[in-house]
Amino acid sequence: MATHRPFPRRAPRAAAQRALTEAEIGELQQRLDAVPAPFEPLDVSALDGYLCGVLLQPRRIAEAAWLAHVADADGRALPPGFDTGRLHTLVRRRHAELDAAIQARQWFDPWVFELDGEDATPSEAVVGWVAGFATAMEFFPALMGLDEATLREPLALLYRHLDPEDLEDADDLLEEIESLEPPADLAEAVEDLVKATLLLADVSRPLRG
Repeated sequence: MATHRPFPRRAPRAAAQRALTEAEIGELQQRLDAVPAPFEPLDVSALDGYLCGVLLQPRRIAEAAWLAHVADADGRALPPGFDTGRLHTLVRRRHAELDAAIQARQWFDPWVFELDGEDATPSEAVVGWVAGFATAMEFFPALMGLDEATLREPLALLYRHLDPEDLEDADDLLEEIESLEPPADLAEAVEDLVKATLLLADVSRPLRG
């Protein structure tokens, strides 16, 4: 994982679930790094975007199904002797925290890290998170089958950070992306991650009453 420092946290936030501390986030990354080759685990930033993508599905995804892609993006079974107990405990806690925030339409702190270097752009800092979200869409595509017009704006806020060549056959989405001003700084890019997530929740997980 690239050298980074955590992006500053912001309040208010959902308080129903105990958030992972920075030390626990570091531990989670270490446990992901310990997954042996040839398996390809998500890093913590991609994991965070992935969990949001899982939670935005119109129907609840079974835990066993989404957990399978945490330690290997393709969902391959790990060696029988590899202990995922603590890894899965930490991931479940983040899943629960994000679930509570999305359900309450409250701010949450995306696991996005400010990159070292004066030339680093906001997109470079958040693209891992967005790639994790896209991974969830690849394996759990039900969200993408909802009303295209209502999805276009929030998806554009996310997918503008990806290479346009990765968005084949998405002319309307690319047109929407081209209409957006690039984020002025990392703070704006992070706020847009949360904004897009909650806008998508309004489509796939509408509030009742």
